[in-house]
Amino acid sequence: MNETYDVVVVGSGAAGMAAALRASCLGMSVLILEKAHKFGGTSATSGGVLWIPNHGLGTDDSREETLRYLNAVIEGDVRRDRLESFVDQGPEMVAFLRSVGIDLQVMPWSDYFAEYPGARADRSLVCPMYDGRRLEEEFHLIREQFTRFKLLNRYTMDFNEAFGIAAKAPGWIATLARVVGRYWKDWGTRRVTRRDRLLSLGGALIAPMRELLRKRGVELRLGAAVKKLLMEDGRVCGVEVERLGHTRLIRASRGVVVCAGGFEWNQALRDRYFTVAGDRRWSSTPEEANRGELLLAGLEVGADVEFMENGWWVPTMSRPMPGVSNFHEIHQATFDVGRPHSVCVNREGDRFVNEACGYDRFGNAMIQDHLKTGKNAPCWLVFDATFRRKFPAGGYMPSPIMPDRSIGLGEWDHYIYKAPTVAELAVKIGLEPARLESTVQRMNEYARSGVDPEFGRGNTDYDRTFGDARVKPNPCLGHIGLPPFYAVAIDLGDLGTKGGLKVDDRARVLDTQGRPIPGLYAAGNASGSPFGNAYPGAGGTIGPAMVFGYVAANEMARALAAPSGSRVAASA
Repeated sequence: MNETYDVVVVGSGAAGMAAALRASCLGMSVLILEKAHKFGGTSATSGGVLWIPNHGLGTDDSREETLRYLNAVIEGDVRRDRLESFVDQGPEMVAFLRSVGIDLQVMPWSDYFAEYPGARADRSLVCPMYDGRRLEEEFHLIREQFTRFKLLNRYTMDFNEAFGIAAKAPGWIATLARVVGRYWKDWGTRRVTRRDRLLSLGGALIAPMRELLRKRGVELRLGAAVKKLLMEDGRVCGVEVERLGHTRLIRASRGVVVCAGGFEWNQALRDRYFTVAGDRRWSSTPEEANRGELLLAGLEVGADVEFMENGWWVPTMSRPMPGVSNFHEIHQATFDVGRPHSVCVNREGDRFVNEACGYDRFGNAMIQDHLKTGKNAPCWLVFDATFRRKFPAGGYMPSPIMPDRSIGLGEWDHYIYKAPTVAELAVKIGLEPARLESTVQRMNEYARSGVDPEFGRGNTDYDRTFGDARVKPNPCLGHIGLPPFYAVAIDLGDLGTKGGLKVDDRARVLDTQGRPIPGLYAAGNASGSPFGNAYPGAGGTIGPAMVFGYVAANEMARALAAPSGSRVAASA
């Protein structure tokens, strides 16, 4: 072996950073390997939300209430020990992060199954905006947010600012001016880079962990692709790494923690495992990043897998990347599909879901409808001029920000469709006109009554959170009648995969006989979700990822501690 560390962490997203930070604080030497030339992984480009029930930050949540909720929303078999490990270790992980100086704030967002027993609106945590100068030269190496999370692909916004501007909430113009103004007042940064110095959302989560690791002397090696897990006497003892065309063998005396993401960008694996494979290009994670290399490496050393049939679904759409020839950008339509003055239909012109439900539930409904009809994935978001004025539709911002005249001529009737009547719009998008007209007419009746008898749109706190309070009597149902009418195709996108290496309640990777593989751990989307196919609330991906990264470090510390005078205290 060319180098030796106690712990090698593969991947620099939230799971990897949490594992590395905890292991370093427990006294172990750590190396982080990242195959990309930027760090932060999918986490840095995400909303950066952690779903951690009973987190202890001033709420009256409880273990019992959490398990009551999870038991209600999870369908199918999951391993109880792992589920309870997440519930029990989550508050401990939050306490650890706060003890090392990472600020976490409670967001008043409803759980995604708000109608189920035990649901709450205080289990999601975020980090406040972060000043990128604290990373010094590494500020330029953290993954940048996608266009969808920045105003005009330039200005950093936090959640409240983004939601207020997108929905044109009261005071949105002042918010817009504040966001733009603070950027241009930052003369020092403007002389160096176009990039906004402030980091929010996923960047605000990754950056403070990396700052702490830098202070502790933990190396983050970029452009380092792990090609193989190395075995010695039945134990994973290190990794084979390729960097700059050279191969190195790196020993991990205590263990390798696989936090390298899932396999959503590997079409062969999607085709092999997913119920409805979809196209890898529909994914909203960084392009070509998560291809499942470490999943395949795990299989080579005898690891088992679980929950491989599904992803963390989110409705997405694509449009040409402005100013860049021949490239497309994927845009999430996370909340757009449930806004008033719109309806989602399959390719027969029929509704198939409560459009305002959680985005993962929306994706699962697309799958079920596609299995039934063969006419979904993609489906259509149909809306009128009122919607167009108020709300974004994937990559198309509201018309006061992005008027129709600013949309490229080559995009009309190829990416976004427009017609003076619903019937003419139906013809353009290949639907039977009378059928789409009938669907829109029913939606208008529901808007007048405030009741959706088909799917209950607007019945839950979650639905109403992303509606329009100015629309009465139901903030999620608005009349679809002001011409022109528009449509965009909605794809079965994802935030990553729910399946991966099978791990136990101590984050140890299991073989096909259910036995831990010594020296091998996994967390995040590299491992199977503790929730199976469920997505319980905002941050349901990153929360467990960080918890099991933390758990893996604790497990390695326990394994290292000797009965007398160990150099690492497992309780540290």
